[in-house]
Amino acid sequence: MNARLRLLNDWQHGFPLLPQPFDAVGRQLGCGAREVLQHYRALQAEGSLSRIGGVFAAGAGGAALLCAYAVEPVRLDGVAAVVSAHPGVNHNYEREHRFNLWFVMTGVDAQAVERAVDALDADTGLRALRLPMQRAYRIDLGFDLLQAPRPRRMALAPSPLSPAAPVADADRALAALAGEGLPLVEQPYAAWAAGLGRDTGAVLDTLQGWLARGTLRRFGVVVRHHELGISHNAMCVFDVADEQVDAAGALLAQQPGVTLCYRRRRAQAWPYNLYAMVHGRERVQVLAQLACAAAAAGLHDAPRAVLFSRRRFMQRGARYFGSPKELQHA
Repeated sequence: MNARLRLLNDWQHGFPLLPQPFDAVGRQLGCGAREVLQHYRALQAEGSLSRIGGVFAAGAGGAALLCAYAVEPVRLDGVAAVVSAHPGVNHNYEREHRFNLWFVMTGVDAQAVERAVDALDADTGLRALRLPMQRAYRIDLGFDLLQAPRPRRMALAPSPLSPAAPVADADRALAALAGEGLPLVEQPYAAWAAGLGRDTGAVLDTLQGWLARGTLRRFGVVVRHHELGISHNAMCVFDVADEQVDAAGALLAQQPGVTLCYRRRRAQAWPYNLYAMVHGRERVQVLAQLACAAAAAGLHDAPRAVLFSRRRFMQRGARYFGSPKELQHA
């Protein structure tokens, strides 16, 4: 099996929280830390590796908001450039729909996010759909790169808007670093600790505690799926009766091929409240998986729209906690 593919596939969860993590990774492959680091640096340079770091649960800190613009095609590239340039935007995609530009705005709190989207509205002369999440059924659990994408199961959240254990104010600088990703050096946690003026053991204990309490959904490799051949993705949105949406979402989240599943608030001119993302190597594969998933969740007759991605303008880790450098010197 290709060593580089295993470095991406096998370490999306449970990346070693040890002083010398790349030694532990290397032992699984029968090589040393230096070779592991060389591979990861090459993968990052090639674009397949986004980062090695934390994926925080909703409510752990900061805020995020899914937004969409309906942009005239002649203006699309220009508007997309304005959106991508905003430091709070972490995803920006063109999708097949009248609402054709979809982005996620992040910030330190909901008010900051709203102000940021207001500013983009003013800069573009457009009015964004604003679609806050109300409940997650499955979110960001990684890809199986050795088969069809089939993320690990995620238990149904206990109640709508159930908060994760939040990041303490004193740990926000570490959270910002975890969101940005580990430096690719032999003792990366020591590098973080030195910048924070903390002990390496304390940094590792904090990360372990976040995982145990659900503040972090996972700590590991975050891949760029397009560069790995998983180049087709569709967001399927359904209009489901409010009293039925949680049951349907719980079923939909369990279906093969569904990589993200969540409930969002409806908006004017946007009646949909249940979302599922499906990724695949071929468009026909994605459509087939969507059809099977919808049938299994009892959504045969639910009004829906399928929005395939056309272009990825930008993708990076969310900055819920601000810039690491700013927080370290605050």
